[in-house]
Amino acid sequence: MSTTVLHYIYDPLCGWCYAAAPLVKAARDVLPIVPHGGGMMSGARRQPVTPQLRDYVMPHDRRIAQLSGQPFGDAYFDGLLRDGTAVFDSVPPTAAMLAAEQVASRGLDMLSRLQTAHYVEGRCISDRGVLVELAAALGLDEAAFGAALDANLGTPVRAHIRATHEFMARTGAMGFPTLVIDTGKGFVPVEFGPWLGRPEDFARWLRQQLPVGEATVSPADYRCGPDSCAI
Repeated sequence: MSTTVLHYIYDPLCGWCYAAAPLVKAARDVLPIVPHGGGMMSGARRQPVTPQLRDYVMPHDRRIAQLSGQPFGDAYFDGLLRDGTAVFDSVPPTAAMLAAEQVASRGLDMLSRLQTAHYVEGRCISDRGVLVELAAALGLDEAAFGAALDANLGTPVRAHIRATHEFMARTGAMGFPTLVIDTGKGFVPVEFGPWLGRPEDFARWLRQQLPVGEATVSPADYRCGPDSCAI
């Protein structure tokens, strides 16, 4: 097992994290990944969907699609982003990540499913019912996941977000996503921008960063600022 770890600082509602999703998926075949949810849209920063929000995020989404090849669905652009009852809140989906990890060690699978649900299917991933449905679609025990989700909402997920902010301060991370290699002797930031749309090349590059003799793990699936996805 590799002793080198890739730390992944993310937010479920971060468009550039969605852009980097294929890189994270490829990296999972190379070395262990430790995810850190940053709560980009939490507390006072949670936002209802408004025409102003739609006009703000769409140019970023178009650029993400162009640079990364990631798909965006009509249900997102013309459904979710026009739904005045929806609220973008990072806390519930981050708690869902923690719950999926606790129940079945599938936090990163849950993040991938959350991103598809949001950006392709236009579903509100701040809604508990949606989160439970997505977990069930991943094959997780619905009752166990629901209990873990409820247990993580509130104090535990907020403690996780605070710990992420502390880790960001230690490593100099300025936003989401941030990738940092921990060699056991120090943290090395990874610039992911040049690898967008090239997950296989990124995986090959990562393997070259491992110390000689380290095994890789078995296969398992530009940046937002700390407060928003403006770059």
